Amino acid sequence: MSSSTNKSILNKGSAVSENEFCLPVKIFYGHVLDLTDKVDFIFIPRVVSVKKGTYTCPKFLGLPDMIKAIDKPLPKILSPTVNLNLGFKKYYSTILEVGKLFTQSYFKIGYSYVSALKEFKNTKLKQEEEWIKSKKETSEVKIGLVGHDYNIYDSYLTMNLTKRLEALGVKTVTCDSLPSHLIEKEVSTLPKKLFWSYEEEIVGAAFHWLRDRTVDGIIYVLTFACGPDSLIQVLLEHEAKNSSGKIPFMSLVIDEHSGEAGLITRLEAFIDMLGRRETEKVLV
Repeated sequence: MSSSTNKSILNKGSAVSENEFCLPVKIFYGHVLDLTDKVDFIFIPRVVSVKKGTYTCPKFLGLPDMIKAIDKPLPKILSPTVNLNLGFKKYYSTILEVGKLFTQSYFKIGYSYVSALKEFKNTKLKQEEEWIKSKKETSEVKIGLVGHDYNIYDSYLTMNLTKRLEALGVKTVTCDSLPSHLIEKEVSTLPKKLFWSYEEEIVGAAFHWLRDRTVDGIIYVLTFACGPDSLIQVLLEHEAKNSSGKIPFMSLVIDEHSGEAGLITRLEAFIDMLGRRETEKVLV
């Protein structure tokens, strides 16, 4: 396991990656280099599609080739292709391909897959239970954080965003706290199907909160140079401006040069605005 994201990992990744790459990819490069002397294999699947009819980020598709192009000695890269557009049969053959690197027993491979799937479903069930619980909590200011998990849950990249919000007396909820059926319901209202599956999660969560009004405000965390995120940002800002609920919405763009002072100032101003809105409601 690589170290938690830090300045050294970012610097290592930035030194060997292309300038136009987004921040998460540069950090990914850094984590790969951090693992170089610690492991025999590095698992970097070519994730083409995780949902039929959609695709992942273009850079995700090319990650294995991009990493192999690094002019440094690396452990062996395991890069099976995950593409659900090709059907379950092809998907399961990929599972067998990876499993055979560790055992020739089809039973063990199948058992491991079923166990992992069961754990995944249990996690989703717990998330839905947390979502139901959060709907009943109305006494504190609540903010919906939308963005990719690899951004929101990286404390270095976001400069401890969630902890800073907690220190300001704010409760946060994230995209993955929402049941998938709610995400799909909101995305289905778009006039055209989204091309990227990860952006579907962001749009579905934001649309739900804007229309259901179970949060007091929404913060969209995105990183500089992410093409899909930049397009989705316009869509979300337009929806926030024209929605009947008028939930305050803020886009927070982060890059490798972002400073804590600017982040803190924006967060404090946003929270202060939410507080004034609640005061005005009480006075009315």
